[in-house]
Amino acid sequence: MVNPELLVWARTTAGMSPEQAAKKIGVKPARLMEWEQGQQRPSITQLRKAANVYKRPLAVFFRQRPPAQPAPLHDFRRFPDEAQLSLSSDLLLALRRARSRRAVAVELARDLDRAVTTLPLRATLADDPEEVAARGREWLGVTVQQQARWQGTYEALNNWVLAFEARGFLVFQTGDVALDEMRGFSLSDRRAPVIVLNAKDHPRARVFTLMHEYAHVMLDIVGVCDPQRVGRQANDPDESVEVFCNHVAGALLVPSAALLADQRVAGQRGREWPEATIVALADAFAVSREVILRRLLILGRTTDAFYEAKRREYLAQYAQLARRQAGPVPVFRLALRNNGRHYTGLVLDAYQREQITSADVSDYLGVRLKHLDLIAGALEAREA
Repeated sequence: MVNPELLVWARTTAGMSPEQAAKKIGVKPARLMEWEQGQQRPSITQLRKAANVYKRPLAVFFRQRPPAQPAPLHDFRRFPDEAQLSLSSDLLLALRRARSRRAVAVELARDLDRAVTTLPLRATLADDPEEVAARGREWLGVTVQQQARWQGTYEALNNWVLAFEARGFLVFQTGDVALDEMRGFSLSDRRAPVIVLNAKDHPRARVFTLMHEYAHVMLDIVGVCDPQRVGRQANDPDESVEVFCNHVAGALLVPSAALLADQRVAGQRGREWPEATIVALADAFAVSREVILRRLLILGRTTDAFYEAKRREYLAQYAQLARRQAGPVPVFRLALRNNGRHYTGLVLDAYQREQITSADVSDYLGVRLKHLDLIAGALEAREA
């Protein structure tokens, strides 16, 4: 006896129209509507297909009422006067997975007698972003000298993520959401805070998004973000938050004292910078060229016109890069990337101590058991 109300709930919380859902399930929209109105009942095979499409357990359709839903995540992606943007089914699923993983991580940490870190840092929009960034970097324990050694394509991203995870953050990534819809989001909980990055973005762009979301967590104002949509001037309250978080992110990655002390900056006389110098500075701090330009602008070393012209140039290049198809990635590496090393380590440790079953491991990590040895080996190799 399927509850029709649960069929409607499962479809709408998956962000699907009746037509989209019916196509994925393999029935006509009219038939799906008959199920949802209680006029017809799906077969058990059809119900299993619906559960797979909506990414819900089969048993949920037999509940008396829908489960309580968390408050929707705030949307910081809108321009002023722009209507609320709807979230795709892929982004809604990424949100659900992030919340589920965080709940699993907190429960496993308790079972393993591990401390669950509470973020001690707080910030307000009235604070100086440069000072917030300095406190953030000090808490993470990463020096400018260490950062300068991260020269590989993914080295800066991997090491910054490790620094966050060492402080108790859960950093997840997803390759299922379109880049023009979301570059990152965070979940508001000072115990085991969560940051999710879009794996389709360039590694250095992900580093900036990581810091941007870190600022959101310190503010305790979280949501879905696209830092590249935001300029320097705020035109509404949401943009004020985004401008502040962008400022903190840039200052954390490129401290003003370190940038101004660089000989290439100290020796520059004009306010229009050669591309080679911008590239060299970006490499020195393992950040994107736009981050360097934004810092030079904030520190009064370039003009708005030069910054905006170069920014448009870089955004066009980023869009071109985003259209390129990435090569295949081994399943075990995807699992580590998507779940993060902190969360993956908790799951594998609980499994080795026989506190969870093999079915739990497969469910929590989203992989088949045959991949566990490679995941464990990659995790140990990185920690060595």
